[in-house]
Amino acid sequence: MRLLQPQSWLALLTLALAPCALAREEKVDPEVKSIPLRTHSLSPPYLDSQMQSRWFDFGGDTIIRSDKYIRLTGELASRAGWMFSRVPLTATNWEIEIEFKIEGTGTLYGDGMAIWLTKQRGQAGPVFGMMDKFEGLGIFIDTYKNDRPGVVFPYIMAMVGDGHTPYDKDHDGKANEIAGCPAHNIRNHGDPTRIKITYMHDKSLAVYLGTYADPDKWDLCFTTPDVKIPSVAYLGFSAETGELADSHDIIKVDARNLYKPEGHSGPNQASQAGANRGRKLKSQKNKSSGGWGWFFIKFIIFGLIVAGAWGGFVAYRAQQGRSRF
Repeated sequence: MRLLQPQSWLALLTLALAPCALAREEKVDPEVKSIPLRTHSLSPPYLDSQMQSRWFDFGGDTIIRSDKYIRLTGELASRAGWMFSRVPLTATNWEIEIEFKIEGTGTLYGDGMAIWLTKQRGQAGPVFGMMDKFEGLGIFIDTYKNDRPGVVFPYIMAMVGDGHTPYDKDHDGKANEIAGCPAHNIRNHGDPTRIKITYMHDKSLAVYLGTYADPDKWDLCFTTPDVKIPSVAYLGFSAETGELADSHDIIKVDARNLYKPEGHSGPNQASQAGANRGRKLKSQKNKSSGGWGWFFIKFIIFGLIVAGAWGGFVAYRAQQGRSRF
């Protein structure tokens, strides 16, 4: 995200807060590996020669321009569109990176778009174009503020639905939010906005926003523990407009399965294990060498004792023989 230029009189404060800002950058675990998931990824031209997608279904007002975007809604009032994977995402740990655009001509705009990992798929409704009372994860990119004081919009928030609880639309999801963050400058930026969602099974959910200046840098939006998503869930995207409107475009989707190789250990662990093995072998060698050396010493001592005893016995016999004469 672009940051505002600080005034000169705030320079010292900016430097003082720099460590805090750096702490919000993505931290990569070098032991985690990834495998691309083609079944849940999309890139131009999106469709095959039969003008179909093998892995995704589309519905509502969605329009596909094969060289540029998948447009969930155009800049028209009362529109809603969606796309959902045909097969569920069953990976235990996963990461999904999305490039999207939200653009419009008006100074007032809405409503926003959503990213879904839910048991339900392709069922239109009032929650950013999809059904209410869903079961699974919804991440909402909300561009229109209804009634939520103290929150800066556009706003990104996550909700875990249980299949019974409705979305608090009148208050922009305030009653449902498990975590969220403001998302400045994502509308009419020009370049696509990048968002990355990382999920570690029953452990954590993290959402990052890509910076426009550095394509390799991600800023943490939020991370939250103990998030449980259904083991069988479909990946989806949706958007809607009301009286106010924007176009909502999906440019690219990259999905990856995350894992740690069995028996894999980091460099420090490997070095420590090697050192431990070395010390053990050395100890065994020293113990073995010490055992043979001590046996040899005891053998020599025993031989000296026997030789001394024999010499004493011979001297005693000789003394006894001389005493007879």
